[in-house]
Amino acid sequence: MPTPASRFPELHLVIAAGLSGAGVTQSLKILEDIGFACVAQLPADLLDATLEHFHRRGTTRVALSFALPEGEVAAFVTRIDALRAQVARLDVLFLEAGERALVGRFSETRRRHRLSPGVTLAEAIARERTALAPIHDIATTTIETDAMTLSELRARVTNAVGSGLGGPLEVSFLAFGFKYGLPPELDLLFDVRFLANPNYDPELRERLGSDPSVAKFIEGDDTLEPFLHRARELIAFLLPLYRREGKTRVTIGIGCTGGRHRSLYVARRLSSTCADIADGFECTVAARDIGR
Repeated sequence: MPTPASRFPELHLVIAAGLSGAGVTQSLKILEDIGFACVAQLPADLLDATLEHFHRRGTTRVALSFALPEGEVAAFVTRIDALRAQVARLDVLFLEAGERALVGRFSETRRRHRLSPGVTLAEAIARERTALAPIHDIATTTIETDAMTLSELRARVTNAVGSGLGGPLEVSFLAFGFKYGLPPELDLLFDVRFLANPNYDPELRERLGSDPSVAKFIEGDDTLEPFLHRARELIAFLLPLYRREGKTRVTIGIGCTGGRHRSLYVARRLSSTCADIADGFECTVAARDIGR
């Protein structure tokens, strides 16, 4: 039988707790974005089974929030204290905010506070604050979210659990045809319909932008290289800013008329930009419309 100290020797466990409306759910989303396996509103009596499940799967970063009735808080705190000796690292994040901020958020979302039946919203907030005080007291990080923006919360949560956990920024260059509509997931868009169009050459029409003969045709356009130079400068400027803002994925659309020639060629050329900037970017190229 393993000793309690060696049950989960590789596990970094984060427990997100706090007042309703203070940002617990959003914090779990942030943790998921930086590589944690997340489970929200877990019943406390399923904690052991959940950790065993992730341990068997080889998952080493897990973040949990719990559905805790008022009467279970004390026992939960005792259980968390015992966990400290059983995992490689335990972070307890406690999200809180003042009454005014919380009342405003509940009014905005029109959601009902979980303790509100029979009492006013202000009374429910005060009651929950008192009930969760034992968790607040054992928290490794307390985050006050009254005036906090989403990007600030993301930075605070990431720093609390380890700023190096975010991993590389995934950058996808998506070639597409305007005549089939804009992809909805774009963060940035370049329209390359100004380039000479290989579609008008019968020998090139059925080939793709990855074909050397199509590439040679497009490279004969003297506007290509000045465009690529300016586009690379813009991308090199923006990607570190996107990463600083906490984005984990950026999709850059490259559009031409049909999505087979110019857009694919340019997407492939620009994808090399990521490797030239610095470490920490993973680039892929996709072509949405080459099968049409």
